[in-house]
Parts: sequence; structure tokens; C-alpha cells
Amino acid sequence: MPAPAHESSALRALVDDRYAQLAARCRAAGVPLHDDAGVAERIRRTLAASDFAFEAWRAQPTLLSPAGLERLRSNADAATRIDALKLPGDETLTLAALRRFRHAEALRLVFRDINALDELPETLSATSVLYEVLLEVALGWSERALAARYGVARDAAGEQQRLVVVGFGKLGGAELNFSSDVDLLLAYPNGGESDGARVLDNGEYFVRLGRQLVRLLNEPTVDGICARVDLRLRPFGNAGRLALSFAAMEQYYQREGRDWERYAWIKARPVAGDRIAGKRLQELLRPFIYRKYLDYTAFAGLREMKALIDAEVARKDLSDNLKLGSGGIREIEFIVQLTQLIRGGREPSMRVRGLLPALAACEARGHIPAARAKALREAYVFLRRLENRVQMLRDAQTHDIPDDALSRERIATGLDWPAWEPLAEVLAKHREIVANEFAAVLMPQGGRGASVPVADAALWQAACAGTLEAGALEASGFVPGGEVADALAKLPQGGAVRAMSARSRERLDHLMPQLIAAARGSAAPAPCLLRLCRLAQAVARRSSYLALLEEQPAARKRLVTLFADSALLAEQVIAQPLLLDDVLDPRIDQLPLKRADIAAEIARVLATLEEREAEAELERINEFQSSTAFRLGLAFNDGRADAAATARRLAALAESVVGAVTALAERELVAQHGRVPGEGSGFAVLGYGSLGGEELGFASDLDLVFVYDGRRAQAMSDGARPIEGARWYQRLAQRVMNWLTVPTRAGRLYEVDTRLRPDGSKGLLVGSLDAFIAYQQSRAWTWEHQALLRARPVAGDAALGAALAAVRREILGTPRERAVVIDEVSQMRRRWRAERDRSDQHQLDLKQGRGALLDIEFALQGLVLAHAAQHPALLGVTANAALLAACRDAGLLDTAQSAALARAHAALLQRALACTLDARPRVVPRDAALEALCGEVAVVTRALGFAFD
Repeated sequence: MPAPAHESSALRALVDDRYAQLAARCRAAGVPLHDDAGVAERIRRTLAASDFAFEAWRAQPTLLSPAGLERLRSNADAATRIDALKLPGDETLTLAALRRFRHAEALRLVFRDINALDELPETLSATSVLYEVLLEVALGWSERALAARYGVARDAAGEQQRLVVVGFGKLGGAELNFSSDVDLLLAYPNGGESDGARVLDNGEYFVRLGRQLVRLLNEPTVDGICARVDLRLRPFGNAGRLALSFAAMEQYYQREGRDWERYAWIKARPVAGDRIAGKRLQELLRPFIYRKYLDYTAFAGLREMKALIDAEVARKDLSDNLKLGSGGIREIEFIVQLTQLIRGGREPSMRVRGLLPALAACEARGHIPAARAKALREAYVFLRRLENRVQMLRDAQTHDIPDDALSRERIATGLDWPAWEPLAEVLAKHREIVANEFAAVLMPQGGRGASVPVADAALWQAACAGTLEAGALEASGFVPGGEVADALAKLPQGGAVRAMSARSRERLDHLMPQLIAAARGSAAPAPCLLRLCRLAQAVARRSSYLALLEEQPAARKRLVTLFADSALLAEQVIAQPLLLDDVLDPRIDQLPLKRADIAAEIARVLATLEEREAEAELERINEFQSSTAFRLGLAFNDGRADAAATARRLAALAESVVGAVTALAERELVAQHGRVPGEGSGFAVLGYGSLGGEELGFASDLDLVFVYDGRRAQAMSDGARPIEGARWYQRLAQRVMNWLTVPTRAGRLYEVDTRLRPDGSKGLLVGSLDAFIAYQQSRAWTWEHQALLRARPVAGDAALGAALAAVRREILGTPRERAVVIDEVSQMRRRWRAERDRSDQHQLDLKQGRGALLDIEFALQGLVLAHAAQHPALLGVTANAALLAACRDAGLLDTAQSAALARAHAALLQRALACTLDARPRVVPRDAALEALCGEVAVVTRALGFAFD
């Protein structure tokens, strides 16, 4: 057949010669070789790329028969053929049978890969399956051989014990390369002894079993080896026992476990033996691998491992090594595994074993940006394909590209490149990208390796020595300096700092001068540094947070800016250091911003809990709420979201949280007392005020009203401890109230105000639907109907919520005399302003002042109450911005009036939220822009007939 156009004469001669040798070998063995074009082309292509394939065919010519070629073409992995491998009792014959099976299956992998019958993930997975089945059958043979002499291993209770074979590295990740060794760890559940005539302690029993297993796979024979087995990842390495009990494993990792072992266990999984027990071992060790909180101490372990690798690369001149060299496979693995270790304790979706699935998980959760993930994925696939072909060439455990031109040509043509040089150019580009990405992760500019500012190091040293003076700080830019000097001096004397480990104290001493320098460059040096000192005190016992600030200059810079700009957000970080992660990565594009999306995310977060227990769920809801609200605050503070969008999103967050807490409270009540008979729960929560109006602030409380289906008041719940329906709903409302307001380790969710319920604080906490209707129809004041305008169902029984919405429309749609409504609304507004307005000639109350937010809100409510009977569409919305548009569409406001009110509302809300973020009252100095906006509002409200002044 004609050779490819880019094939050299040397390669053509090699393939021709080897093809001829195989044909002769088949004739001598009586094996029919059907030399048709399709078969010959694939055989020749395989011979061009792999010496191993040539040797395997020459040793087993039957693999060139029609049946043999069919096996090679099969897309079914080795697990489908392992049952046909019947191992004899004789060890020598078993060694030969295992190796022949391995070589035949390995040839199938080469044949399919080189002839483009499999993609890279299929090749790596099938290679992993091959070694798993080999481990399983070899272990089975070893168990039978040992049992014949010593019986079966049992624990103290007489339960049979089996060996657990744990696969690490690429075997654990189901992504094994062609000639890789297999990294194994051997364990057994419990101590005890064997039940045979010759008794062995379980420890010795499983050590002997492990040795036999390794010999079957690793012993060189005339047929080569079956698998290269590496057991050095076990506790204490080569000095440790070959197999350990689960208890010994747990003790080792708790006391002796090192960071590199945490990285190793990320991919670990049981691959042979007692896999069910193996999963128990994984669960036992999970707290060692994945920490409860975000774990930025993982950087230190990664840096140590990289230093060891770099030393080996330099010592052995491995700079071009595909795995260990700069920009190689290991650096991609480290980038992804670092993210997994940092976040896997809190995000189970990060606990993924294979590199590509783990990278996809990191990208899906937004921890690695899409563009970076794409570049890393492309580089990884390119490097792994090349690595596999290098190993397939001679079945050698190597990651080095051959030096000779012919070998390079064989690899290049096998990968469909015209020559080695263009492949090498693309390889260099991929490695450069990976090296740059890894350098940015391992040692970001200004991170751990940054030099400490000398002058600021001296200030910190003086603080530690108790000699820091206010004058020195004022001369350094911190005015006034007295309070700051006091805070810096007290920090190293605090109990938490004195109790630090040497490593954590080193981190603090490296970090504080950098924080001092950064605070000096902020907009508010003294307040910023005071807050930073309080934060350092708060996180002194949590080395992971110190590591975050030390390792991540971007987070440190954002933190300093935030602490200078926003007192409220700074206080939240000090109280809940978990929010430091949000400072590092304030992704608003990853936030769920709509009610349904937020509810789904809360459900996902709760599903990550190991046990669904109310206290833990409530704490996780708190953490989610804090994180989401904090990110919304960052987005607003940074100018990435305006006030209206931020207030709407805060309301959606609160609505989702109330829904989650209501569902949790109902579940717990049902567990205690059963359900009240009827469809649904018969319980609904109405959101009033800024929650109902979708205009929630950062520190707003929630105005809630609880309503139940009165038809169930007398019914008894169906649980083991039944109670009357009215009491059931009272307890449910109390539990919702309590859980929304109770402090947890993650803070409290919200302050709740229920005074807008019928009869206010004198009324029942939860009332029936009929009582709600009767009150609204006959006893409610106009101001209460104003409040009802902003009310909407936010949680609970959907059917009851729909009934409440219908009641609201009916009550508010009642015809009213316009003049009476305008007068009553005006009276209430004047009363509120007289009682609550903090404005003076120099300052304006953004909420209560003349022409401010409540003037706009009252005017809109008056218009809707007066005209809803004629314009029912007005009752379809509750938010002020939407009411403005509805009133304009109904002709109640002309275009100029609507625009003036909309302009003022947006600007006033923007300033009000900014005040809240800086923990300032919503009272600001008057300026020309404010006066103009408020003047326009006053003109519009007067024109509409309101007398607010």
C-alpha cells in the first residue's frame, strides 16, 4: 500500500520489514492473516507508532487472526473478557496467563487509540479498567492460595475480613496512562486472626496477602511484567507496614498526615477487594482530606511539593519531561487539586476524582474562569495524548520525549502531524500557557513571596515589643494615631495570637506589615487599619484565613478597599470571616439572582450536608444568606449593580430564605406532631413593607404576617403526638419567627416585625384567612390598606397564598372617594414627617425628608387606592418602580411627572443604600442635586393634590 506523503524512507522501511515479519510469523503459526486494504492499513499504522505492538503480535500471532483482530477492534473494555481468564493453581502458569492477558488487552488499547477508534478519555478509562480487573483476579488467586494454608481472616466478632486495595493517582482517577505504574495502598477493616489450622494475626495475614498480590503483578518473567506496582504512598512509605487496619490508618492521618498525602487522597478510590469497606475508609478519612472551612493552607503544601519536584527535575535534568517539567501535566493537576482542597470541604461537587471532571466542576462553580479552564483542558488533552504515545512506543514508563529523529517522527505521524517540528511548536505553546497559569496560582504577584515593607515591618515589630507610639503612626499617615497604636499593640498580646503555632505566627508577622502598608494607601487609613486589626484578632485561631490573606494579594487589596469604604460590610467580615472568600472572588455573574434560582441554590447547599439536622441546615442557610447578601453589597459598592437591582435582589434573597426556613420548620413540626389534614400545609407568609415591595435594604428587617386556613383550626394533626390545628399553626409561626431571628455561629438571618398583622402587637401571631378578611374589610385604617398595597405571599402553601392575593385585590379594588383618600394619606404623611423626619437646614433625611422616598411612596399609594377600582392593573405590582410605570400607563401621571419621580426615586435609593453600607444614618448633607430632585417631587405631589407639607 502507498505510504503517507510525509513518511520518511527510514520509517517506511521499518514498517515494511515488520509487517513482513508478522506475515511470516502468522504463516509459521498457521494463523490466517487477511491482508485486505483496511486491515493492512491499520496494522501498518499501528506498527509505525508502536514497537510494543510489534512484539505483542509476534509473541501472540493469533491476535492477527480474524477473531484476534475482532478483539482488537472491539469497543468493550477488558472487564467483559476477564471471566474467560481461568487462572491455574500453579503460580508460574498464573504469572504467564496474567501477562498474556495484559499484553493482549494493552495491544487492543494501542490499536484502537492509534487508529482513532477511541478518544483520549475512553483510552485512559479502558486502561484503568484493565488494571482494575487484573488486580481483582490476582487478588482472588492470592486469597485462595493463602486461605488454603491459613484459613480466612476474621475480626473479633467472627466476621470475615477482606483486603481493601485503594488506587491512587491516575488509577484512582480512572485516567491511567498506558505504561504507568499503579499506586496502591492496602488496608483491612479490623484486627483479628485467621481461622485455619495455622493461625495468623490479621496484620501478618494481610501483609502476606499483599506481598503475594504484588508478586503476581510485578514479578519479571520471560513474558515481562503485568503491572508496575508502587506502594510508597502508604503510611510511613517504604518504612511502613505493607497493610494497615482502618483504625491504624485513621490514627496515622490524624497525627502524622502531611499535606502531600491530602493531595494524593483526592483521587483515591477502592479498586479491588472489599470495595464497600473501602468506601467506609474513604468516609473515615474525609475530614483529613477536605477541611470543614475553606482551606487556603493548601497553598503551603502545594508549594512544598513543587519545590521537591523542581529539585528532582534539576537533579535529573527533566526540564522537558511531559509530566514533571515546567508547564507539564503535574502543574495542571496541581491547579485543579488546589481548588478542590480549598473548597471540597464545603462543596461536595468539588470532590471529583478525574482531572477533566474535576476541572469541569471547578468551571461550573465559577472557581476557574471559562477561558482558563478551556486553555488548561486543551493543554491537558494534548499532553496526555502525547504522553500516551511516548509510552505506547516501547511500553516504557517514561514521560520523556525520545531524542532520536525516527522515534519523534513515529510519534508525530501517529498523531497525524506532518513532522515533529510543528508538533513541538504547539507543545511549547501549551507548556508556556500552563506554566504561566501555575505561576499565577502558586506565587501571585504580591503574595507569599512578596517582600515585607521595611518601615511597616518596623511599626509591627514595635507594636509586638510594646514600644509603638502614636506619633510614629501619625508620621506614617495614620491620623489620629492614638487609637490605631493601641489596637496594634493589643493585637500580639491577645490570647488567640499568643496561642498561635509557629507557622501561623510567621504568617501573621509576614502579613501585618503588608496590611499596614495597604491601609495607608486607602481612602480612610486609620479606620481601615483599626478594622483590619479586629479582623486579624478574629481569625488568629484559623490559619486558613491568614493563609488566604497572605497568599492572595487580590483578596488583600479588595479587603483593604472594602474596609476603608464600607463599615457595614467590614463588620460583617469581622463577625463572619467565612465571607473572606467572597472578598477574594466576588462573582456576581455566578450568583442566583431570581427567586426560583435562589431557592434552587439553597436546596443544593442543604443537600451537601451529611446529615439533614435542623440546626446544621439553619446554619448553612445563614451562611448562604450572608454570602449572597455580602456579594450583592460588593457589587453595589463597586458600581456593578444599581440600587434598584440590588434592592430587588435582596428582596428575592429574603423571600427564598423565608421559604426555606418555613419548609424546614414545617418538616420539623410534622416530625413531632404529624400533619394537619387537608391539601398543602394551609399556612402562608405575607411579606409587607420593603420585602413585599421588592425594595429591601442591606440592614432592613422583614415585615411578615402569618395566615392559616381557618377550616383546619379544630382538626387534629395525625402524628404520634397530635395537637389541634390552631395550636399547630401557632407553633409553626413561632418556629419560623424564632429561626429567622435566632443567632447561630453564622450570624442571624433577619430581624422580623409582625406588627402589621390584624390588631397589631395585640393580635394573634397567626390568624385565620377569614379573620384576616374580616379585619381588612371592616376595621383596617387607610394606612393599613396602604401597607396592604405592598403585601404579597412570599412563602408557604401556594393555594392559600393565591387566596390571599385574591383577597388583597378585592379589598384594594373597592371603590373609594378620591378626595378622602388623598386627605387621609396626606394626614398620615404629615404625622410621620413630624414624628420621624431628621432633616434640618443642612441635612436631608433620605427617607422621611420633604420630597424624599416616603413622599414618592405615599403619593403612589394614594393614587392606587383612589383609582384601583377603575384600573385593576394597578394592583398587579408592589414595587415602587413598577407602580410608577403602572400609574403612568393608567394616565394618573403624565410623562414628565413619572420621569421626575422615577429619577428622584433611583437617586435617593442609591444614596440611601450607600449610607447603609457605610453604617451611617440615612441623613446626608444637602446639595444642589438633592435639592433639585426633592423639589421636583414636591411639585409633582402638590400637583396631584397631596398636602404633605
